[in-house]
Amino acid sequence: MRKAKEIALKVALAYVLLGILWVILSDYFSVILAHEKLSLYIYFQRFKGWFFIFVTGIILYLLVYRRTRDVIDSNEQLRQKEQQLNIQNEHYHSLFKHNPDGVFELDLKGKIMAVNPEAESLLEASQKELEDIQLRKFLKEEDVRVVTDHFIQTLTGKGSMFETNIHLNGKKRKILRCSFIPIIVSGDVTGVFVIARDITQFRKNEEMMIASEKMSVIGQLAAAVAHEIRNPLTSLKGFIQLIKTTGSVNHDHLDIMLSEVDRIDLISGEMLILGKQQDLHYQTENVDSILQQVIVLMEAQANIDNVSIEYKPYSLEPLNVMAEANQLKQVFINIIKNAVEAIPDDRRGKVSISLNRKDGEALVIVSDNGTGMDPERIETIGEPFYSTKEKGTGLGLAICKKIIEKHKGKIVFHSEKQKGTVVEICLPLIEGNSSR
Repeated sequence: MRKAKEIALKVALAYVLLGILWVILSDYFSVILAHEKLSLYIYFQRFKGWFFIFVTGIILYLLVYRRTRDVIDSNEQLRQKEQQLNIQNEHYHSLFKHNPDGVFELDLKGKIMAVNPEAESLLEASQKELEDIQLRKFLKEEDVRVVTDHFIQTLTGKGSMFETNIHLNGKKRKILRCSFIPIIVSGDVTGVFVIARDITQFRKNEEMMIASEKMSVIGQLAAAVAHEIRNPLTSLKGFIQLIKTTGSVNHDHLDIMLSEVDRIDLISGEMLILGKQQDLHYQTENVDSILQQVIVLMEAQANIDNVSIEYKPYSLEPLNVMAEANQLKQVFINIIKNAVEAIPDDRRGKVSISLNRKDGEALVIVSDNGTGMDPERIETIGEPFYSTKEKGTGLGLAICKKIIEKHKGKIVFHSEKQKGTVVEICLPLIEGNSSR
């Protein structure tokens, strides 16, 4: 307003000064031009006023036109910007109000400033009831610390995501998946937006699905165990009935019965290892040392089966891993035993074992020149009760896979029919060893 007065005052002073200057100069020049002729002087005096009005009118028109045009253009630009701002506000308001997730606006102290309808539904309270209430009111003490850490992190200008529990009326509990987003105005954080989604039912459905899947696996496993044990039990039952009928004992039958009991014991023992949650004590172990111990144990059986075992150690440095030695021995014994048994009696068998280092891992490769496997069989390796051996249960390789996975390693099988099988076992080296 003050600036408008200053501009008006300047225009008025300029007009007065211009008028005074015109009067003085026009009188002076009219006297000079008239040369003491009164009629000519009167003629000048009569029309100089009209001339002044005409000139100043043109000047004022141009000035007012330019100024008015600038004002109109400014008003139009301002109107367009205001319209754009209103559209943006409506967009943001729609995003806030009609968001399917609950949206909260918090101040720098964590007080609720505004909520959308979905947030009211989540907290089961109205906007008026929630205003100036601390969000921590809906949290248990153990959750307050976690949420506070995320809130402090967001105040630095970095958003965060997490899950937490809210408690309504002290009894009802909901699980929320939340995002904290900083509200930044002119480079400063002025508050925090909270976007929350109720995932309580999703978690319940997830737990039900996991429980259902567990029951399905247990059912399949139980059916497989029953199927595998039923055969030896049928044989035992038949021989017992025969003994009962004849009243005599055949020693050959006793050997078969003992073999069937051993088979049941093998199946149940391997199932216990596969299903039991074992307490493992990991420590630094040398892979080469474990392999050499296993090879000493396996060479006797290999010689009986006319199979030679060749071992190529890694001689540059010791390869140490964090492991449970007995479990790794169990894996290597099982793999080497399978390799030996895969070689037909009419073939000069050879099992090659090598130890190398690759990409920070100890790599054990066991290869044989046995009968090999079909591609379909490789895909089912590790499935219980699926075996190509006549008396195999398939549990051995399932146990091997489980042990290697617990050691954060991996086991891979490559095989070609009538050419042999290659098994690669990778185990992560301990930090000191892997950095060399």
